Parts: sequence; structure tokens; C-alpha cells
Amino acid sequence: MELSEYKHLIEEMQSAVDDFRGSLDLDALNESIQENEARMAEPGFWNDQAAAQKVIDENNGLKGKYDTFKQLADEVGDLAVAYELLSEEPDAEMQAEFETDFQHAEHDLQQYRLNLLLDGPYDRNNAILEIHPGAGGTESQDWGAMLLRMYTRWAASHDFKVETVDYQAGDEAGIKSVTLLISGHNAYGYLRSEKGVHRLVRISPFDAAGRRHTSFASVDVMPELDDTVDVDIRPEDLKIDVYRASGAGGQHVNKTSSAVRITHVPTGIVVASQAQRSQLQNRQTALNMLRAKLYEREEEKKAKERAAIQGEQMDIGWGSQIRSYVFHPYTMVKDHRTNYESHDGQAVMDGDLDPFMDAYLQWKLAQRNPQ
Repeated sequence: MELSEYKHLIEEMQSAVDDFRGSLDLDALNESIQENEARMAEPGFWNDQAAAQKVIDENNGLKGKYDTFKQLADEVGDLAVAYELLSEEPDAEMQAEFETDFQHAEHDLQQYRLNLLLDGPYDRNNAILEIHPGAGGTESQDWGAMLLRMYTRWAASHDFKVETVDYQAGDEAGIKSVTLLISGHNAYGYLRSEKGVHRLVRISPFDAAGRRHTSFASVDVMPELDDTVDVDIRPEDLKIDVYRASGAGGQHVNKTSSAVRITHVPTGIVVASQAQRSQLQNRQTALNMLRAKLYEREEEKKAKERAAIQGEQMDIGWGSQIRSYVFHPYTMVKDHRTNYESHDGQAVMDGDLDPFMDAYLQWKLAQRNPQ
């Protein structure tokens, strides 16, 4: 690439750094760091070790965010200076070094953008993903199976591990429900964009008349939580049932009642696990899912309260369609939140979801930091 071609690219980098600076509010970030450090210097700081560690962890995160931005800004600034010097006095050896530095800065900028978008408290966690077909029998159940394949392929493209925690086969085809544990760095951060109702429009393979059908399926996504997250679950609130497990297509059928279903009586939330070989392991897996669901329930409650205060309109339940997959009379997959769309429906169904996820993260960032 000619040296002159770098000018526009460096200007784009500088513009991105300016956008990051605006979204971070460096003054407020630095003020929070100083406040935490003042608390850490107080004589009785270690009296409550758990609270002290929380402050330290928070401060390390803030300092990491601040220092990483400053380093990136300096890196792009140095690149701009090097470009100006090379423009005035060309030097082959210096240009080779400049091109290497440019590639490093480009990589660091992309990594920083990702880290800025995936900054939720549990974005780095594994994800629990559930698919529940809507009304419509075989049509919707087949759509659920198509979504299962889509997410499995997406996870494989990221080298994420996929474990089927619970699986209920459809009556004739597809699935009645499925629960997956998708393990990998930032799995929840990516997959939280998929929570909502997914709508399919196609010529039905189950309709002899070849008519167009519309099917729905809901996708729920929760972070896998560890024991450090405080969720109150009282034993007397639980109804626990055991049953015989059977995998997809009758695989791994257990002769003993090792599968576990737990109902949280106060909320009516039901979770089930049949992936593990022992009842004890399935019970623990189900409890972990229940903790995640109760946590999500509380977070949604807080979000609704904030929305009521701010006057936001929120679509709840089956009306909250987030994405449409249209295969007749034309082919288009469109996200109704971001308006991002793809006309390669087969690629999307084969797991090409990253553009949709990136658009969602950018949309969430724009909502959080309106210009």
C-alpha cells in the first residue's frame, strides 16, 4: 500500500479514538479512581475484607480501562506523527517500521472496541441459551430445531463448547424445547443480543399445498453464574422432580431417574437438566440455571423500573420480535432493533451471526451514550 493511502485510515483511527474518549468520560473515570484510592488509604479499609476486595477489583477495572485508552490514544498519536515525518522525508526502513506499527494499532483499536462493547458485569461468562417454539405445532418446532442448528454452528465457529443440558423432541419433527450451555470467553456478551422472539416466514415443507407459513420461537439467554453472585434461593420454595433422561433422537437413555426438574414455586420458573450422568450433578446444574433465571428476572425488573422513570417504551413477551427470517417471497434476515439486514439467509442459518451481534453491541453503546 502506498504511503498516501494511510492518511485516510489514520484519520479514521483518530476519529474512533475521539469517539471512545467521548463515551468514556475520562474526567469522571479518573475521579472514580481517585475516590477509590482514597477509600483504600483509610485506616479501617480492611476491616471488612469482602467489601475491601470489591473496591480493589472495581478500581483495577477502572484503572485498566483508563490506562488502556491512554495507551491506545498515544499509539494512534505516534502513528500520525510518524506519517507526517515520512511524508516530508521518505525512508524505506522507517516506512517498514511504520507499516508494522500501523498493523499493531489497527489490531489494538479493534480489540479495544470489542472490550468497550463487552463491558457488562457478566459478559465474559459462559451462556445458558434456551429455545422455546411458539404455538403452531410441527411448523414452530421445526423452526426451533433450525435455530438450534444455527447457534450450534455459530458456537463452533468460535471454538466454543456446546453442552445440551435439556432436550425435548418435537412430536413429528424439530424440538419442543432445548437448553444449551455454551462455554467460551465472552459467550454471554455475544449471545445476549439473541434474547427475544425470532420470526420465520417460508413455504412450509409440511404443507402439501405449498402455502406460506409464519412461525415463532423465543430465545432466552442468561449468564452462567458462580457462587460469588448472591441470589436468594430458599429450599422450601423448591419443588424437585426426578425422571428418566433421554437425549436427542433417544440417545443416552438412562434406565435410572437421573434427570432433575426444579420448580421455583413463588415465581413459577421451571428448570431441568438431564445432561449429567448422576442425579446429584443434574440437580446442581438445574440449581445453577435457576440462579441465573432469578438473577435475570431481578435485572429485568430493575430495567422496567428505570424505563418507567425515563418514559421508555418496552415490548414484552411474544410481541417483542427482535429478528425476522424471511425466505419467501424474497430472502432477507433483518434485526428490528438495529435495522441490520442480510440477504444471504443460508449463511445466517449456517451460523453467520457476528455481523448481527456487532450491530447490536454498537446499537447498545449508542443508546448508552447518545450524541
